[in-house]
Amino acid sequence: MEDSFDSGRERLACHLTLPSNVDDNTPGLILCHGFPIGPLDARRSAGTFPELIDRLAHEVDYAAMAFTFRGCGASTGDFSLQGWMDDLRNAVDHMVKTTGVHRVVLIGTNTGGSLVVCEAADDPRVHAAALLSPRADFDDWAEHPRRFLEHARQIGAIRTPGFPSSLDEWSRAFRRFRPSVAARRFAPRPLLVLHGDEDSSVPVSDARQLAQSHGNAELNVLAGAGHRLRHDPRAVAVLSGWLDRVR
Repeated sequence: MEDSFDSGRERLACHLTLPSNVDDNTPGLILCHGFPIGPLDARRSAGTFPELIDRLAHEVDYAAMAFTFRGCGASTGDFSLQGWMDDLRNAVDHMVKTTGVHRVVLIGTNTGGSLVVCEAADDPRVHAAALLSPRADFDDWAEHPRRFLEHARQIGAIRTPGFPSSLDEWSRAFRRFRPSVAARRFAPRPLLVLHGDEDSSVPVSDARQLAQSHGNAELNVLAGAGHRLRHDPRAVAVLSGWLDRVR
């Protein structure tokens, strides 16, 4: 079911799927994409996520939703890390309000995974979280904010001329949100960390750092796997089994 919801002044596109029977014990599941990389520009972000969320929802009986952050897909607005954090919190609000679920599980890929653990640490509605190829920090973005801003414009994640009005304010969030610190606060709620040992975008050491910070995370490093784990059948199988266990 195609839908959308408000996040501040922006309107975010989402895809919601419900199992055949929804009751008070049905958990919610939200899937978050990462920052656009490679040949996939911002307009095509999360294009395969509705198919994945439909599959997971019916395999493990979750009320499930995928959405696109501001500046991506059919959603309005321009990328900022603070804006994406606001979007994720509003996505949880929308899931709870729309479906009536009381517990939510968050799944995030890449940057989405890093933001998932930041949101989860401060939101008691989040029962468990799974991170696929997550980064442990945003320090590389913070080191060269102007260069990263230009990259965001080139791939279409920032579309409005003159945005942002303040580079300093826009880039401050890169230091404000610390996924590895958030993982420690999220404990002891269940955390799954999946990473490929041939990931050329984010080193596997980031996954190990997040798992270690949590203290009781389930860390699974897939041999021969690259960055886009959602296309790896082994990763999807591990994720489906984990969702069934934490349900």
